[in-house]
Amino acid sequence: MRKTLFDKVWLKHVVVPETETHPATIFIDLHLIHEVTSPQAFTLLSNRGLGVRRPDLTLATIDHSTPTLVNHDGSRPYVSDEARIQVETLLKNTKKFGIETHGWDSEYRGIVHVMGPELGATHPGATIVCGDSHTSTHGAFGAIAFGIGTTQVGHVLANQCILMKKPKTMAINVNGKLNRGVTPKDVILHIISLIGIGGGTGYAIEYRGNVFEEMSMDGRMTVCNMSIEAGARCGMIAPDSVTFEFLKNRKYTPPNYENSCAEWLSLSTDEGALFDKEVNIEADMIKPMVTYGTHPGMGIPIDSFIPKSNNSAEKDSLNYMQINEGDKILGIKVDKVFIGSCTNSRMDDLRAAASVFNKKKIASHVKALVVPGSAQIKALAEKEGLDKIFMDAGAEWREAGCSMCLGMNGDIGLPGELIVSTSNRNFMGRQGPGVRTILASPETAASTAIAGILEDPRNSKKIK
Repeated sequence: MRKTLFDKVWLKHVVVPETETHPATIFIDLHLIHEVTSPQAFTLLSNRGLGVRRPDLTLATIDHSTPTLVNHDGSRPYVSDEARIQVETLLKNTKKFGIETHGWDSEYRGIVHVMGPELGATHPGATIVCGDSHTSTHGAFGAIAFGIGTTQVGHVLANQCILMKKPKTMAINVNGKLNRGVTPKDVILHIISLIGIGGGTGYAIEYRGNVFEEMSMDGRMTVCNMSIEAGARCGMIAPDSVTFEFLKNRKYTPPNYENSCAEWLSLSTDEGALFDKEVNIEADMIKPMVTYGTHPGMGIPIDSFIPKSNNSAEKDSLNYMQINEGDKILGIKVDKVFIGSCTNSRMDDLRAAASVFNKKKIASHVKALVVPGSAQIKALAEKEGLDKIFMDAGAEWREAGCSMCLGMNGDIGLPGELIVSTSNRNFMGRQGPGVRTILASPETAASTAIAGILEDPRNSKKIK
């Protein structure tokens, strides 16, 4: 029987098959944990006198509650005692159970979905979970990767398995040549605007077609990262030579690398395999995208007008965003710009932003934060001189972390402020109480910071 990429990986990990009354038991190859969703899970273990079943398949970091500034004396300005305790608790728990942890003193510390691939811990054909919805990022390597709840974090710690019903499969095919200025972020925002925030519910998505084949791994991770914003269980891209080159010579690259590559290559969807649903998109229909409402599905080409609301919820969104139907979105005054998050904080993203910022100045009324996704990326960016470009332009260059993606670490906006953000969510209050968020690519964000208003990145001479 011809099988999809998802089917092949799924079948290799079924411990107990699914029945009409019970989900399948699935073995987990890699369990990623951070400070926010793990404390209660470790408490569960302690209360039941349980240990961690496979600490060798568990990898931890601190990222969500971590400040991105350092005090003059080297201390960390946590936004609250709760944030500090979250970090300290994770470090204590992982030490107790012998889990590899990348804390403040690690050269590999970073956002969990940036750090894992950098270490080569993310492998094609693997099953990967984390108490974080954007675990779907790792699907860019041909892995089944998805977020789990805190109780499930405890279950995986205890037995290295999870109960799960098999989702349906969806192929999203994007073929052709992308227009000038269109980035992976624009591709996924276009997809979500097309199928809706519930369009992927119940499905595992495989992104197929030459557009994804030609993307870098950084770009593929951006796409898969936001699969959850379409409601999908996970997003996947078949491993190929781009994948293998990325994973070569990393800390956890398998020692029998060439044999592994041959095995990973066989994971591709069989010719003629059937998906439960297929979506076909012509690449030249995609333009630079931005969101205008309060969920990622409310997205439009940056040079278009705000559409008419279809329901009261959309009207409420526009009221919150202080945007009117029929208005052009270009030219809206912006207060802050954030370049970072597990969606867009990798080297491709920083290089793209730097190419726009180079020898320019940020508008006087705009505050811009550029936050690398990991200590490794920070070091490499500084080696290339990107940090100098950002700071010369007037942006703040911060320590690695989740930062302004979510309001847990002190990096937030003020009520009523409008932020153009390269992150993945634009819900009400996501970046601070009363803050309004527009999602965009790094190029759009950088162009906007310079202009002081929402700006089309194609107006920058550096955009190809």
